[in-house]
Amino acid sequence: MSRWLSPLMAFCLSFMIIAGLAPSLGIQLDRQIDFWILWLVSMLILALPITYLEVALAKRSKTTALNALSSLTRDADASQSWRIVGWLAVVFIPFLAGGILSNISQSAVQFAQLPVATNIAFVGVAVVAFALSFVPRQILIALTALGVVLSLVVANVFGTNLQAWHVTPVEFSEWGKASILALVATGLGLGLYWQTSLLNTQQHNEASKTALPIWVAQILAVIAFGFFAVSAQIPAYTLLFTAIVSAALLLQLAKEQLAQRQTSIVIQFVVLLAALLVWAIPNISTIFNPLLMLWGLVICLIYAIFVGWIMKISHLRKAMNFSSEAFYNIWRIAVRIVIPLAIILAIVAYIGQLI
Repeated sequence: MSRWLSPLMAFCLSFMIIAGLAPSLGIQLDRQIDFWILWLVSMLILALPITYLEVALAKRSKTTALNALSSLTRDADASQSWRIVGWLAVVFIPFLAGGILSNISQSAVQFAQLPVATNIAFVGVAVVAFALSFVPRQILIALTALGVVLSLVVANVFGTNLQAWHVTPVEFSEWGKASILALVATGLGLGLYWQTSLLNTQQHNEASKTALPIWVAQILAVIAFGFFAVSAQIPAYTLLFTAIVSAALLLQLAKEQLAQRQTSIVIQFVVLLAALLVWAIPNISTIFNPLLMLWGLVICLIYAIFVGWIMKISHLRKAMNFSSEAFYNIWRIAVRIVIPLAIILAIVAYIGQLI
């Protein structure tokens, strides 16, 4: 993988995950300045340290996330039960792909006024996405990037009908949404950037040279989404095309992690298809969308606790290779204390909103 392939993938996947999750979060047309300030804070205190966490674990383990947990737990003299986070993440990836396809296909059916049930339309696009997951990764990333650019251009040509920026009172529930947007919607904790940055992390001594471009790309993706909305039939089609290709990319990444773990091809297909096609159950999105958000936050929480409290303090210092010991100590405080507390508050805030 080239140096800029991971940041490009980070921009494209972050944009598409946000486009898929935003309707259920209620932030697609919500241009509240106070909310986006909370998001910026979340990107700084949550997303940035976890991006470094993924890169550092990639440098230390030299393998993909699911396979790495075996050696990482042995190095830390930790219980094998911590390895469950790898399985939670690898199953979450096709489940996330299904959520993106389900939400975006529903929107496309409505805008196009297609005479077909939304769950039937979902099955069709899901089968296409699974077939495309066997296409070489560089082609999938290129097609996803093309689709994102087309979606942005076409949406602005046909008009986005966005609200004007405005300020509203800050609410506790907004913290949950901001954290989801910073963590789940940027794919952190799933080992995606860990996986695609393996070669790059070995070529650079400093983790910052890999982590910062990915983090900046994620920020740019959310900023781009702030000026994006689907309000016509053609933008809905371009977004659906991009959703299919990006879902194929996610499925391929999950499949590679399972293969690295030497999982049989039958189990690979069962895991991928079951997590993907479960979204075909009629009217299931009202239950699965909140589950998707909470599941993603829990994965990030477990990784933060494992790295901050279970792994030995010296294990990642060399992998991080910060220019100053103070930077490493700040990062470690963020991982041990700030991130777990912030994610717990986000989970409470999001559940409170659902109730």
